[in-house]
Amino acid sequence: MQIFMSKKFVVIVAGGSGSRMKSDVPKQFLLLDGKPVLAHTLSRFEQTLSDAEIILVLPETQVGFWRKLCEIHGVTTPHQVVNGGATRFQSVKNALDYLEGEKGLVAVHDGVRPFVPAGVIREAFETAEITGSAVVAVALKDSVRRLEAGGSVPADRSQFRLVQTPQVFGLELLQQAYAQQESPLFTDDASVYEASGRKVSLVEGSYGNIKITTPEDLWFGEAILKKEKG
Repeated sequence: MQIFMSKKFVVIVAGGSGSRMKSDVPKQFLLLDGKPVLAHTLSRFEQTLSDAEIILVLPETQVGFWRKLCEIHGVTTPHQVVNGGATRFQSVKNALDYLEGEKGLVAVHDGVRPFVPAGVIREAFETAEITGSAVVAVALKDSVRRLEAGGSVPADRSQFRLVQTPQVFGLELLQQAYAQQESPLFTDDASVYEASGRKVSLVEGSYGNIKITTPEDLWFGEAILKKEKG
């Protein structure tokens, strides 16, 4: 049961290329089970949060291609398209500027993470409703070593988390955070939010919430879809 009452927005950022995928087609447009990766991501949020407004951020040069793909593959998930910027920071800021004057909760999500579980999405919004923020993350499975001048030393992996998306915040709070000057230290929305003087809350993620960046990820993605279909 969804306990949050705030208006909900989802910003999906899709500005990647196909370099690591060894493809001329940007990874968000590659086909997964016959549909673009991005279509699966949009559908996941539509199915989980039917009343959320979805804003898709794309490089301006890719907007026409995306609209053509929507026609070809029958993508019907309602969404608004906003032009991206030169960096991820600028792209998210453009989406937040588009939402100027709105109030509620906003999730920022990677366009190439099409398998985020519905339960994770709901918990992130519910947590952000209470605390103002929710950052999805998972524990490390492998051993970790810290590099030092003379070599490396073991580190306690229980002290670290791998950060995923979505990351959900109070909309006005995130807009205020993005009013500050961009910094190389901003690796995600949580780091921007923290730099504005606020703390983030962590929400348990999923190891299946993979980011499609390599050919191996596509193979894994096909297996996930096959399992979901039973």
